[in-house]
Amino acid sequence: MPSPVSSPVSGLLIRPVTWWRRQSLRFRVTAAATAVLALALAGSAYVFVAVLGRALVQGIDEQVYQRGREIVALSDANRLSDPVVSVDNTIVQVLDRNGRIVDATPNTDRLVPLLSAQAREAAVRTGTPLFLDGRPYALPGPLRVRALSADRGVTVIVARSFGEVERSLVTIGHVLIAGMPLLLALLAAVSWLVVGRTLRPIALLRRGAAEVGATARSRRLPVPEAHDEVHALATTLNDMLGRLEEADARQRALVSDAAHELRSPLASIRLQLEVALSHPDGQDWKETAEGVLEDTLRLSRLAEDLLALARLDEGRAGRREPVDLAEMARRTAERHGLDLDLPPGAPPVVLGDAVDLRRVLANLVDNALRHAASAVRIGVHAEGDTAELTVTDDGPGIPPEDRERVFDRFTRLDDARSRDDGGAGLGLAIVRTTVEAHGGTVHLEDASPGLRAVVRLPLAR
Repeated sequence: MPSPVSSPVSGLLIRPVTWWRRQSLRFRVTAAATAVLALALAGSAYVFVAVLGRALVQGIDEQVYQRGREIVALSDANRLSDPVVSVDNTIVQVLDRNGRIVDATPNTDRLVPLLSAQAREAAVRTGTPLFLDGRPYALPGPLRVRALSADRGVTVIVARSFGEVERSLVTIGHVLIAGMPLLLALLAAVSWLVVGRTLRPIALLRRGAAEVGATARSRRLPVPEAHDEVHALATTLNDMLGRLEEADARQRALVSDAAHELRSPLASIRLQLEVALSHPDGQDWKETAEGVLEDTLRLSRLAEDLLALARLDEGRAGRREPVDLAEMARRTAERHGLDLDLPPGAPPVVLGDAVDLRRVLANLVDNALRHAASAVRIGVHAEGDTAELTVTDDGPGIPPEDRERVFDRFTRLDDARSRDDGGAGLGLAIVRTTVEAHGGTVHLEDASPGLRAVVRLPLAR
């Protein structure tokens, strides 16, 4: 199948469009404003000249008609002077019923009527003024002529030169033609300056954005004083830079803390293996394998926690399915031998990812078991349109000033750090991130004695 070939016409149409798109915004706005203004000025000039010309023609027609009525009145009263007095260079011819000129103004021919018999009859019948070329009658320029009938078959022809009006219109047209380009050039220059001043904050934003780099993450873009769209854009971009800086700092802290947490079990594994290899005869290889396995499991748990946090940070939505919190709590309590409080009515059901929610409960239970003195209790109940999941232990608790800090990543209090079986400090961070991704909240409160973790999730509708 042959490939389609663009026609020369389409190529000619595409080139101007491509050239226009390559120009700067300042040039395009100025050119568009100037073009629109040129069309508006041209239309206004055309309308002005047309209205002015019509007004002048109507003025001449009114003068010709009034002068003709005066001549008719004088003719009917037999008081018409010979020659007829010329007023404002008005031309008058008075014809009898035979079409002969019986009286006229000195500035016209007394032998040849300005209108033929047929033209006179039509002009009298319609009462419409006519344009007439005056050169055949030795009169300069075009004439505006009107014919009126008087008594005794007399016809009065009144005319006035249209040359002055024509010259005035031509002069006005020349002035407009000469002045419009100057006006357009002035307005284009003003538009160029105004658009440039308007776009200056955007240029400052561009230069500020170019200076933001890896070594200047805390730099912010300049915000203009005017509360306009550019101000809103600069504020939004600065907020975005703040979020990016915060995410970058969080990522760097995560990498640093993860490297620190990974170093300890890796160093333990290396030390155990080096000691075993240095003294193979007196080494209990089973004990060594158990120690290495314990550190390996710790690494595995840390890797799983980091992968879970990475997925949550990326905002990848999990499955949305009905999850029975009561059944999930019952299975967890049976597996660990914990006390359980369940609602007497219908079990609360939430909409979310069952795997993530089970991880939330498992992390809370694991945290409670590490700190409990003798008992851990799981509770589930519904309150309004919210499901509440609680995990309570009777341990030493957490001071109020530290109850929010423990949700930060790799945060462990001093007593937890001293435990050999302490976690990496990611469990509660995963809990909060997962719960917030499900539209819920989580907080810690005093259980007197001990600590209670409270998770609230919206019920499934």
